[in-house]
Amino acid sequence: MNKGELIAAVAKDTGLSKAASEEAVNSVLENIKKSTKKGVQLIGFGSFSVAKRKARTGRNPQTGETIKIKASKVVKFKPGQAFKNAV
Repeated sequence: MNKGELIAAVAKDTGLSKAASEEAVNSVLENIKKSTKKGVQLIGFGSFSVAKRKARTGRNPQTGETIKIKASKVVKFKPGQAFKNAV
């Protein structure tokens, strides 16, 4: 499912117009992005959080050369129990 299909599904389920559904979906996604640093917990669906990944050495698969990979932050998602059961 892509974003357009999600918007169409929300419009169908709620009876809202596609424009209103698009605003709702965009608002939810933006608020998740903004709040991920603090942590987002949606009971029954899952949790979004930020984790720190340490600097490490890697290998270029084409040349075999060793390279340094910088430390970075990554977004983690942990599905909730209801979500796990649905899948």
